[in-house]
Amino acid sequence: METPMLEAHKLALNHRLRGVCTKIAAGRVTAICGPNGAGKSTLIRLLAGVLEPTGGEALMDGVRLRDMHPRARAREVGYLPQEPQIAWDVSARNLVSLGRLAHGDARREPVDAALAAMGLEALADRPVSTLSGGERARVLLARVLAGEPRCILADEPFASLDLAYQASLAQHLRTQAHEHGRAVVVVVHGLSLAHNLADRVLLLNDGLLHAEGPPEYALSPENLRAVFGVEAHWLGEPGAKVLSLAAGDA
Repeated sequence: METPMLEAHKLALNHRLRGVCTKIAAGRVTAICGPNGAGKSTLIRLLAGVLEPTGGEALMDGVRLRDMHPRARAREVGYLPQEPQIAWDVSARNLVSLGRLAHGDARREPVDAALAAMGLEALADRPVSTLSGGERARVLLARVLAGEPRCILADEPFASLDLAYQASLAQHLRTQAHEHGRAVVVVVHGLSLAHNLADRVLLLNDGLLHAEGPPEYALSPENLRAVFGVEAHWLGEPGAKVLSLAAGDA
């Protein structure tokens, strides 16, 4: 049985999240899905330690996140917010180097490895203002990787990316989980993308965890009907699933 790395124990935040329990294990991609206002961003921010719960606990290896020193927590959990801010127009390399702040060093090797993992070597010296949206998304994820966290948490990293960049980023996230053994947790709005990306899906609705499990279970037609109020079914082979809505639901 897998040992959970990151755990939500009856997590609650006022009216936004209500008693969510789940265990996040290393080596797999977990997608958080649900309608607008379901509590997706709230859950991932609580798991990252960015928000403090009003009920329950977020735990890292059994230790409460709120009891960890912020720098120690940052070394364990790398968080990419939904709308990350880039304060200065620095080079891609310098921005990625900021991922080392939690370690208090300026080691070049993790920065080079993060740039390589995201395929950014040729862009390393470019000012971030000259990069495309997809390239900036890869730089920001590389900044997280440079910190060598055991968990990567990303809130809607696919938003505003075209299909090619979505496919590339999805592959990078799978690599981090399946080949590097990290726990990867991603808020995903598109259900087809979540089905094809994730090993496990958390389906939220109205602040509650409605379903949890492999994509074929958590995103089953029955669960989609209960949460989204649509009649739908899945087409295609595993890894290339497409959601088909019944006429009148589109």
